[in-house]
Amino acid sequence: MQNPVDQDLTDAFVELIRHAATVLPPDMEKAIRAAKDNEEPGSAAEGAFFTILNNVEMARDASTPICQDTGTPIFEIHYPLGVSTRRMAEQIRKACAIATQRSYLRPNAVDSLTGKNSGDNTGVDFPTMHFHEWEEDTIHVDLLLKGGGCENVSTQYKLPDSGLGAGRDLEGVRKVVLDAVYQAQGKGCSPGVLGVAIGGDRGASYIKSKQQLLRPLEDKNPVPELAALEKRIYEEANALGIGPMGFGGKTTVLGVKIGALHRLPASFFVSVAYMCWANRRATMNVQPDGKVDYAS
Repeated sequence: MQNPVDQDLTDAFVELIRHAATVLPPDMEKAIRAAKDNEEPGSAAEGAFFTILNNVEMARDASTPICQDTGTPIFEIHYPLGVSTRRMAEQIRKACAIATQRSYLRPNAVDSLTGKNSGDNTGVDFPTMHFHEWEEDTIHVDLLLKGGGCENVSTQYKLPDSGLGAGRDLEGVRKVVLDAVYQAQGKGCSPGVLGVAIGGDRGASYIKSKQQLLRPLEDKNPVPELAALEKRIYEEANALGIGPMGFGGKTTVLGVKIGALHRLPASFFVSVAYMCWANRRATMNVQPDGKVDYAS
């Protein structure tokens, strides 16, 4: 097999996209099943979860997209020395075009000036790609498909926020994140997963918040203060009673993941990347011998 430095990974990227678009990660499905069982029998919330789970099973069995909005493909690529990122970016764009042709992705790339759809999910900085060189000898790729509905209720705050009584501390972070959930009111296809970033500049903060969505639901934040804050926001968001799709119920969010960046003294941003229940993420690893494996 080819060394990953020299390997054409176009077909591997197509399979990664198919996997992300059609197979909900096991931790997400497990959380949704637990949420369904926690709702009142016969309630609208239980019915919503029943429909969601039925959809998840049909999509997996038929290898068709979980949601009609297949979202923005966001690739986080870790690669060893010697890999051409330009060449790999070309392979990713080609894979997106092939995946669109095969209906794993819906044509989603629209020219902001003309309104014209490219037809193949390629365009100016579309799909999104972030490259990170590391010391490992493997290529590791995370893919997140971020739908437009949940992207529309994602938001950014700057602290202090006098309207919410939120200062430049973790209590202020808690207040604005809960406000983001309250303002969404089930839009963005709740129950959602919240990716939160504290600090950075505006752009870096948004990127960091989306990267949090790649974390498994069951992981624990290595920073004790952030782990405690994740747990508290999770519990308080679910106490709002908004429920799945805003129908009311006990489950409004399925997870809260928080990361932090250094910032300028003058700025204190908090970015909230709201992800719908269809938290479509998948991972691809290319080993030194060229073997490729996938996981959700």
